[in-house]
Amino acid sequence: MLDDGRDDGVAMDKFDFLIGDWALEYRIPKSSLHDAAAGTGSGTFRRVLGGKFVIFDYVSLVDGEQSRAHAVFGRDAKSGLYRYWWFEDSGAFLTATCDFVDADTLAMSWHDTLLRQTFRKTGPDEVILRMEQPARGGGDELVLEVVLRRQQPHPVFVASDRPE
Repeated sequence: MLDDGRDDGVAMDKFDFLIGDWALEYRIPKSSLHDAAAGTGSGTFRRVLGGKFVIFDYVSLVDGEQSRAHAVFGRDAKSGLYRYWWFEDSGAFLTATCDFVDADTLAMSWHDTLLRQTFRKTGPDEVILRMEQPARGGGDELVLEVVLRRQQPHPVFVASDRPE
């Protein structure tokens, strides 16, 4: 947030570690939600609308079933938190509230569910997405893990050359 109260996309700079093209490796453990599965996919994170939003488009193939999704991250200036809107080609959609717990970890709480998700940078070209829910009897149950591996180097824009 700039001193004049305007948010010129600077708050979205925290997402720069995600910007680029990614290969996706799905590792789905057996859980109370589903049987174990594995899959692959590809996705792209990019900034749009003057850098004020980050979109994530991806396609996956898990156990022979293909799906596509489109998602949008934006910052809620009133609360200072980030919002996430996710839309899948099946017609499913969900929303989440997000924030950075440190420079390398985006934590998300999915609305109308008990699911929690993180995107954690584990290296310059690797991010781990983990989705968990409370387990019966205590603790957490892992329901999804996706390893994202960067496919090409990406430019990180500075304020003076951020695309419009």
